[in-house]
Amino acid sequence: MRKKVLVNGPALSQSGYGEHTRFLLRSLKTREDTFDIYLNNLNWGKTNWLFEDDDERRWLDFLLQKTILYAQQKGSFDISLQVTIPNEWKPIAPVNIGITAGIETTKVSPQWIEKSWGVDKIITISEHSKQVYQNTSYQATNNESGETFVARCTTPIDIVHYPAKVMDKIDLDIDFEYDFNFLTVAQWGPRKNLENTIKWFIEEFKDKEVGLVVKTNFAKNCLLDRRLTNNNLRRVIGDETERKCKVYLLHGYMSDQELNSLYQHPKVKCLLSATHGEGFGLPIFEAAYNGLPVIAPAWSGHVDFLYMPKKDKNGKIKNKAMFSKVDYNLAPILPEVVWDGVLQADSMWCDAKETSFKLKMKDMVDNLDRHNKRAKDLQEHVLENFNQEKQYKAFTDSILDLVSAPAEDEVLEFD
Repeated sequence: MRKKVLVNGPALSQSGYGEHTRFLLRSLKTREDTFDIYLNNLNWGKTNWLFEDDDERRWLDFLLQKTILYAQQKGSFDISLQVTIPNEWKPIAPVNIGITAGIETTKVSPQWIEKSWGVDKIITISEHSKQVYQNTSYQATNNESGETFVARCTTPIDIVHYPAKVMDKIDLDIDFEYDFNFLTVAQWGPRKNLENTIKWFIEEFKDKEVGLVVKTNFAKNCLLDRRLTNNNLRRVIGDETERKCKVYLLHGYMSDQELNSLYQHPKVKCLLSATHGEGFGLPIFEAAYNGLPVIAPAWSGHVDFLYMPKKDKNGKIKNKAMFSKVDYNLAPILPEVVWDGVLQADSMWCDAKETSFKLKMKDMVDNLDRHNKRAKDLQEHVLENFNQEKQYKAFTDSILDLVSAPAEDEVLEFD
């Protein structure tokens, strides 16, 4: 019998957790001889839902309908995969696996530690996320004995990265005045540090023919969100008549193929990120596997794929940074992002240094050929080591570590 697997996650959301859920579903689909897949869609924040009428969306709808019918028959599941913040993990099946990506600071909350004890395994997206989860500890009290003890995560944690999505380039009806443009892709908010990214760019290139393309929104791709985003952007950039450099706003939905083509646009030369911290850093990853040079701090989830093994002068293999590393300090997170039970007030994140960020941008403009060569080497490394086949297998293998491989069973066909 195949194992009945319930995926509990925001599969229809355009959020990072939504993409994570769809990645896991695609992985399971490669082993339909082993897994009988069911889906419970979770509402997720304020982000848009998928609206494309394609094969994947029809398959997701099929899984949702199949799950509703099975639930009406009071069916049970062998395994639950819960793609959400750990506060929401709960026992659903004999085997429960918690899946999370949102660890962007130096510690997780006590609630996350407690919830980790209720799942059989945790799968996360980066070495940073794993280390923070394992290294966080708190003094706790046993409710029955009254004795104090050190509470920490003792549940096994596996790392499975996102896969690179190789797609044909398409022509975008987008042009920019200058030949050299930086690109930043980030939701507008404190963690992505977008305001400083824009401000530092303008200060560095005020009198230069250089552009910055800002692909962003606050939450939605609607007209009201566009107005809010545009108003905030204008507040940051100030009077355009007093400078040569250009700032462009890209707001609205872009398909994966369109976004990949943006990274390959002939006038887009480098991805900028002054992020405070990433669970993984999907836009940085997308830039890397499209061969675009990257400027970012060397801290948190994205370092997993921005380094690669290289021989040094003595012939020894060492991990070498294949991007422009911005210097940083660790600093307390901002008060406005503290979230009870999720983001701890006493946790820290990365603060990119302004001077270093500006120097890296200038060096990128002055020495682009050198950075392009390094970016192409990184691209080859990422495409070889983070391809879909390897990551799909890594995920299904992680599940099979907990359960025995089943015999063949009838596979439901999707038309």
